[in-house]
Amino acid sequence: MKEYVPKKPGTVTRYMVVESPTTMASDLAVRAYEISQGVMIKETCFGIAINGEEKEVDALIHKLREIDPDHIFVKDRGVIPGDPNRCRASLGGARPGFHGIEYETLVLPYVSAGLAVLRDRDAAGIPAPEKPQDKKKKLDVTLLKNLIDAQET
Repeated sequence: MKEYVPKKPGTVTRYMVVESPTTMASDLAVRAYEISQGVMIKETCFGIAINGEEKEVDALIHKLREIDPDHIFVKDRGVIPGDPNRCRASLGGARPGFHGIEYETLVLPYVSAGLAVLRDRDAAGIPAPEKPQDKKKKLDVTLLKNLIDAQET
């Protein structure tokens, strides 16, 4: 195993996963390179990995999500891009966690469709359905009497 490379204190690494019919990972990466300041960006097959100060990373993510808000998703990552203990170039094959993200991307089209419905409903002024109120069950009198009788003995 290679030497451990810790993250700098105060930094975060986040994935931006793109699952879109109109936006590609390369589109996101190019735009990120254009507007980023002081963060590390790494293009991946599913989007980009961003590492830097949390405030700067969050600001960049906010700007990038404007490109295609219903089809760009953000996920935290625990290690920096290029970490020799996680890097595919060092280990060969798929990096740890790749298959998890690959599986998660299977449900993203459904999430995107749901987000589009919510956005369209809000734009049309249709109120959200009310949450059903749980009816409180009344305490059975016989059960209450049995509990009291049991306490007395």
